[in-house]
Amino acid sequence: MTGTEIRNQTSVQEFILLGFPGTWYFWMALAVLFSVMYVLKILGNVSITALVRTHPRLHTHMYFFLCNLSFLEIWYTTACVPKAIGIMLGTSQTISFTVCLLQLFFLLSMGSTECFLLATMAYDRYLAICHPLHYSSLMNRTFSAQLVLASWLCGFLAISVLMSLISRLPFCGPNVINHFICDIDSWIALSCADMRLVELATFIDSFIVVMVSCAITLVSYIFIISTILSIPAAQGWQKAFSTCSAHLTVVTIWYGSAIFLFLIPSAQNSLDLNKIVNIFNTIVTPLLNPFIYTLRNKEVKEALGKTVSEILSGFRKVEISSK
Repeated sequence: MTGTEIRNQTSVQEFILLGFPGTWYFWMALAVLFSVMYVLKILGNVSITALVRTHPRLHTHMYFFLCNLSFLEIWYTTACVPKAIGIMLGTSQTISFTVCLLQLFFLLSMGSTECFLLATMAYDRYLAICHPLHYSSLMNRTFSAQLVLASWLCGFLAISVLMSLISRLPFCGPNVINHFICDIDSWIALSCADMRLVELATFIDSFIVVMVSCAITLVSYIFIISTILSIPAAQGWQKAFSTCSAHLTVVTIWYGSAIFLFLIPSAQNSLDLNKIVNIFNTIVTPLLNPFIYTLRNKEVKEALGKTVSEILSGFRKVEISSK
């Protein structure tokens, strides 16, 4: 089938997103909850980036990776949360064909990039904890920049073939999506073409991105935990293990939801359960990341305390001068 024939078959110009079932009060409660979480995510990630940029002590490889993760999280959540809030408020339930395709593209590409960034960060911690004497030579500025660049490029390139296939799908029937975002399962369900190639490409892409990055992350943390447990001082390994367990919690939520959404056949998942898992994937994990990865670190706490003290000192000076 040629591109012209497919475009002629695509009579659907917009989709209707149903969001969540429930009463008006339930929708308003969800809208408020999503709004609060979205604001906290933006403030948290922007604060982390600002702290790292303004405090030379935080100019390390670990915080360089964190800044990239924070930047990614801002746009990843912005691609879906504002629209989801509009759906629940009843002010923006329709979405054009092009915007829906763009949302799907950014969610998949940035989600893939996050998988690779999390794997990169786990590898960085592996080098720092398991090979501390060689860390500065193994993880230099050039190599860390190359890892970040590779994560972004691989994240966007990994789904390029899949998005090329999806963008050519014809839609000639229903245009109602029972979700709060444009997800790939909805496109597969609504299209009137043979979907076997798209489903195969989706599974292969998901398996490569999720499982490869998950394997790197898992192996890195296995070596990290084994090294921590070999530390003689109980207080030292307990503190280190506490930090790693927090990181593992976020990583488990992220990869667990990704495996459920993209590697388990969609026919086995109920729509409501799919929405709940998507909330963890697009809202909960991005909210936890800035706090888990930074506020448990002594350097960030000290930098944050210094910044707050400087702000309060500035307010006092303004107050004194005004008198």
